[in-house]
Amino acid sequence: MEAKPHALDTTSKIIPLSLPKGAEKLCELCQRRASLQCTKCRVTFYCDAEHQQADWVGIHEKICQLLVPIRTQTLFSLQHAGRIEMQLKKAELIEICRSVAQSKLSEGKHQEALPAAQFCLRCSIDVHGPSTVQMVPAYLLLAEANMGLGNLALVAELLSQAEWAVLKSPECGHTVHHRLHRSLGRLHTATGNLEAALLNFANDIYFASEAYGLDSTVTCGGYFFMADVFAKQGKMPVARSLYSEVARIWHCHLTKLLKTHVQNVQNPDVLLKPSYDKAQRVEVDEMLRAMLDFEQNDSRKDSAQIALVAHCLAMLWFLGGDSLKALGFGCTALQASQLIPNHDLTEPIQGLLQLVQSLQTEPHPGPD
Repeated sequence: MEAKPHALDTTSKIIPLSLPKGAEKLCELCQRRASLQCTKCRVTFYCDAEHQQADWVGIHEKICQLLVPIRTQTLFSLQHAGRIEMQLKKAELIEICRSVAQSKLSEGKHQEALPAAQFCLRCSIDVHGPSTVQMVPAYLLLAEANMGLGNLALVAELLSQAEWAVLKSPECGHTVHHRLHRSLGRLHTATGNLEAALLNFANDIYFASEAYGLDSTVTCGGYFFMADVFAKQGKMPVARSLYSEVARIWHCHLTKLLKTHVQNVQNPDVLLKPSYDKAQRVEVDEMLRAMLDFEQNDSRKDSAQIALVAHCLAMLWFLGGDSLKALGFGCTALQASQLIPNHDLTEPIQGLLQLVQSLQTEPHPGPD
């Protein structure tokens, strides 16, 4: 049975990472009274075996021993130099938890991401305080995990706290604003407030373009989410136009990556070394597949767009080391391009298919 840890209640007092000696032992995930102890670090406690297993899979395995010096009070830890060292160790924990949570979220593992996201928030509060702009990334991580689980009331609360921290810090950068507005847009989309979603995605695109540029793959994520809202409103021409822009940006980006990859690698077998990690591939694959399905299911099939998106997917999976998927999407792209006389993608698609077919390495299928 899959463990289902309770989401962190950010309205109640959050226990610090290190407790005074003799303090009541509380569950790492839900902060209820604990009766179990991690036998490896002996400084982490749980209310039951399910929460212990969920935390181990989610994050504890990676930070178990790192918690020992933080949660073990010594004479050195009480001194000024010791407190500074503890802050540095906590900053390291924040980065580890952020990376683990983001990777699991990118793969759609929202339940598994909860422990890392919750710990990231607790650790960030311990280091920065509860209402500072440095807390925003942790709030957004936990909000994204809960959004995937359908806990929309908690998502609204977390984003409200993130928004308040941003409002109190007018000097915070474009990246923070972009991420906050994207999260707010996704929440409003999920709750059916589509006009508010469009407004937030417009702000997301503005701040992302300021931080990364108009043609960035980060910025075009806002185009994708906005297109989804227009599709829900039945405004298909607008949605199609935005999807086309997303496809154009990703095609340009992947074409450059592929060209550089091929030029720099003399041994063809090495071409299977992934240019994207698993989480990145899954995230981009999900977006491109949604766009491909949109075109293929449309009554007015746009063969040029199908060829463009399928070619993106073929390049993505070739760079990711999966020649089988690259071959499948490449064939889809070629069939679509051949429906258009003298289509400019036919030759690049054929070149990619030849490259895939020339590989002698066995394919390594990834997740669907």
